[in-house]
Amino acid sequence: QVQLVESGGGLVQAGGSLRLSCAASGRTSSTNGMGWFRQAPGKERKFVAAISWEGTRTYYTESVKGRFAISRDNAKNTVHLQMNSLKPEDTALYLCAASTWGLGSPKSDDYDYWGQGTQVTVSS
Repeated sequence: QVQLVESGGGLVQAGGSLRLSCAASGRTSSTNGMGWFRQAPGKERKFVAAISWEGTRTYYTESVKGRFAISRDNAKNTVHLQMNSLKPEDTALYLCAASTWGLGSPKSDDYDYWGQGTQVTVSS
């Protein structure tokens, strides 16, 4: 089993920045492709960003390109999401996900493990 714990969420004004972290423990050999998703109240879960095992491939949903950056530190079993120029529409519960497949994916079905999430609230 793999446990994923997110941190770094909070309340920030529009235009501000936050850095989310996801720490993996347990069977970390299964945490190859990693991703971030978000879910606003009453809405479906949506893809935000993903990164391959080596960190050489990254993927972003269109609305966050140029503002968010995903990175990973395999030695520490952590994944980060740097979020800049935040907007009120970025408000959501942000969830970290891990896949045994190594390339990273925008599809939630490709992920095997999920964290509980960290809340991000952006005020206008």
